[in-house]
Amino acid sequence: MCGIVGYIGKQDASPIIIDGLRRLEYRGYDSAGICTLNGGEPQLRRAEGKLINLENILREKPATGSRGIGHTRWATHGRPSEINAHPHKAGSIVVVHNGIIENYLKLKSRLQKQGHKFSSETDTEIIAHLVEEHYQQCGDFEKAVRLALAEVEGAYGVAILCIDEPDKLIAAKLGSPLVVGQGDGEFFVASDIPAMLSHTREMIFLDDGEIVVFTPEKMWITDLSGQPLVKQSKTITWSPLMAEKGGYKHFMLKEIYEQPRTLADTIAGRIQGEEGDIYLEDLGLSQEQLADLDKINIIACGTSWHAGLVGKFYIEKLARIPVEIDIASEFRYRDPIVTDKSLTLLISQSGETADTLAGLREAKGKGGKVVCICNVVDSSIARESDGVVYTHAGPEIGVASTKAFTTQLVALYLFALKLGRARGTLTADDCRNQVEALLALPRKLEETLELDEQIEQIAREFMNARDFLYMGRGNQYPIALEGALKLKEISYIHAEGYPAGEMKHGPIALIDENLPVVVLVPRNATYDKVVSNMEEVCARGGKVIAVASGDENELQGKVAELIKVPQTTEDLLPILTSIPMQLLAYHIAVLKGTDVDQPRNLAKSVTVE
Repeated sequence: MCGIVGYIGKQDASPIIIDGLRRLEYRGYDSAGICTLNGGEPQLRRAEGKLINLENILREKPATGSRGIGHTRWATHGRPSEINAHPHKAGSIVVVHNGIIENYLKLKSRLQKQGHKFSSETDTEIIAHLVEEHYQQCGDFEKAVRLALAEVEGAYGVAILCIDEPDKLIAAKLGSPLVVGQGDGEFFVASDIPAMLSHTREMIFLDDGEIVVFTPEKMWITDLSGQPLVKQSKTITWSPLMAEKGGYKHFMLKEIYEQPRTLADTIAGRIQGEEGDIYLEDLGLSQEQLADLDKINIIACGTSWHAGLVGKFYIEKLARIPVEIDIASEFRYRDPIVTDKSLTLLISQSGETADTLAGLREAKGKGGKVVCICNVVDSSIARESDGVVYTHAGPEIGVASTKAFTTQLVALYLFALKLGRARGTLTADDCRNQVEALLALPRKLEETLELDEQIEQIAREFMNARDFLYMGRGNQYPIALEGALKLKEISYIHAEGYPAGEMKHGPIALIDENLPVVVLVPRNATYDKVVSNMEEVCARGGKVIAVASGDENELQGKVAELIKVPQTTEDLLPILTSIPMQLLAYHIAVLKGTDVDQPRNLAKSVTVE
């Protein structure tokens, strides 16, 4: 999971590339590097650690030229170090790469026998040597790239320069995201949209097996065999400011506070009040196809999987259709049952998650219908699905997902309502009643954010705990899992989420006066059961942080801390109770001094298996 940026045009490439890498640093921050061409002379600069280290090097030793490529790395092959940082050079060829070359050991052995000398531990350096080998044989940069990539097995998004042909920049994609930006007499290529938003909104999304060749005057796209392709550009409506911090200390906090707007944006235009129905513009399935379904498989990873767990409750309750949910990395390896009457529903913020994409292809290969819930327009998963429900969250830069999660929950709820109407399990009046609460949700979320100061004080009290336990029942159990994940991700405190009813089956042994236990206990069908479980914790000296709803006062005095979110319907309460989970994790991480937006060992988009 790395970020790559390339530029060719009339401007100085270095500041454009560094700005793009800064916007992609959420994809990896073990090391960074840049190479520019100035009169054919390569100017290669690399640094271990975060991008600021590379910027410091460039202040002392600038890299000039109007063509260039850059990279910010999250290590897969080879430890984080300067020698393993990209770009990698072999002869006249310079390469940056996102992905994994699966047959790199076999290729490396062959190249070493032919006299190639390797200076890094990475699989990426293989590409540079392969292109160099073919270039020496054929003398044609473009042809050499095609021949080299034909030997590669695995996944790649690459940008390549040739010192001997300095007026060309070549990029290619297979399994890793790559986007082309078209400017006025200049071209850009990057792993993600935000890297180019300051310069252009006209973008082309490359598909697997496509190569793009840039010169300062023009570009052309072909397949690996050289067959010309015609691709339409899309205008991106995100503004560059949407990817900036906007005065907040961290992207994560900004994105937490953006949630009232992103929820409203995800709902907007999708409510058909008079008809008592839901309009999902890109769903790709007719009412008849929806009605004919007999099973749904939900597959996702990490936070998106937690959203899927809530989605199972929504779909089974509102549409009365059985739902199985898998972690994407497990789905295709269990030989899942998929038929032409089953729907596989994929959830991915980036639309590039490698395991989820593999699950998509497994389902389609078995003849099933596929719909995705995704935040990035024209991402790989969105393009390959039969239909898509976009979450209008805008760019999410913080590695720990917040606004993407809550907009996924809204998208799942809208999908469940749509499916219920198509299957006849919901009447028009039923749908209108459900929608009424949904439309009030952004305002209630604003009220929930007013708890921020209280939650910060709670964080101060518990920031030094070594472990946390999170508990919930029903559709609050996935929120307990998500709360524990958030705390682990950004504060590095060990935390576990459990169904509250499982307390007596093991976790209760952990309870003592040093263990904070976050209990999700809003007013819903399981309220009395969860209160009983919570009292078991209190009786054993556990420090309970209760997240309740409405004007709850019954718990006052029974728990160490009481957080009260507004009351809404049982289905929508998980969206509100997730906000204290996000804020508690955020404030504990800030107080502990960890890197909130770029936690160690994590990357935003997991684009390798």
